[in-house]
Amino acid sequence: MTFEGYRRRDGRMGIRNVVAVAYLVECAHHVAREITYPHRDDAHVIGFPGCFPNTYAQQMMESLCTHPNVGAVLLVSLGCESFNRYQLEKTIADSGRPVKTIVIQRDGGTRSSIQSGQDWVKQTVSALKDTERGPMSISDLVIGTVCGGSDGTSGISGNPAVGLAFDRLIAAGATCIFEETGELIGCEEIMAARAATPELGRELRKSVHKAAQYYAELGFGSFAAGNADGGLSTIEEKSMGAYAKSGSSPISGLIKPGDRPPTGGLYLMDVVPDGEVRFGFPNISDNAEIVEMMASGAHLTLFVTGRGSVVGSALAPVIKIAANPTMYERLRDDMDINAGRIITGDATLDEVGKEIFDLLGAVAAGQKTKSEELGHTEFILTYKTFEPLGPACLPV
Repeated sequence: MTFEGYRRRDGRMGIRNVVAVAYLVECAHHVAREITYPHRDDAHVIGFPGCFPNTYAQQMMESLCTHPNVGAVLLVSLGCESFNRYQLEKTIADSGRPVKTIVIQRDGGTRSSIQSGQDWVKQTVSALKDTERGPMSISDLVIGTVCGGSDGTSGISGNPAVGLAFDRLIAAGATCIFEETGELIGCEEIMAARAATPELGRELRKSVHKAAQYYAELGFGSFAAGNADGGLSTIEEKSMGAYAKSGSSPISGLIKPGDRPPTGGLYLMDVVPDGEVRFGFPNISDNAEIVEMMASGAHLTLFVTGRGSVVGSALAPVIKIAANPTMYERLRDDMDINAGRIITGDATLDEVGKEIFDLLGAVAAGQKTKSEELGHTEFILTYKTFEPLGPACLPV
């Protein structure tokens, strides 16, 4: 399976060619959003709302603004926030991408900043049509997976179907990322047995134990009322369903948000901050997890839902997979694949896994997902802190 991608100077290739309009504090969010309106298909809003500096947020924005699906970046600053816009601008420029910074306090306020930004985006969108293209294959892709709005069907249809798709992708040389350690409590020994090395197995256990302790200090875990309403009984039951997304391939490494997997294979992303609990709930929504996998290079995300979800993502496509056949009928305009057919007996797990694999190739080649057709470009980034990976985390 081959398709055309967009060449980037660092050797990576993108499946989309988006202008990222990035606000650097919440005070600049409105201006950034208004700038994108005339070009909503080609320009997506991302940003960091905080006014105080945070190393994680800086690194995430640098990774996202140089994501392979991003062709150019417009930075929108109020002017007095603590975000280091000079470093971010230099990182983008050094990557070979066109970049411009608007400072609202300096450039005349809301109206003039919006007009200036829209003019630049219009010119840049036109110029990006000449971006060099080249052949890509499945082995060039980084794919993430997340489940949200899980119910009792997620772990027996959608998630295991994604696991089979992951096995196909990894066999073809792709890089696959699954998460979240807070929803894998109880699965640490199973994952450790799949680790490429015993040392990596110990790191996988430690990441889940860290998540369990973090949630215990918060007073509640990654188990919502909607999960219980949908038939799930415990975090362990939810974890087993979420774990099924990982398939059966060996686990090649453990990464944290923004870390790039060095080779193809299967990677677990540890999304729970290091150190004491300082910033509240580790991932306040499903889109936070999508953003963190994008920062590690994910070209697109496979999103499994049982209760239903309508979100997409800025910068990278989201393929939504309905685990529950009844929900699929209600939300079919938002769903790309009906894995609920496994439950009704109209398809096998293997057949739906192959359907996910084939659709992923079509989306990588340019076909729009349902969320892209509907204009969904959700994005969220908050404060966190992480320590660097140890040598045992990436043994391959």
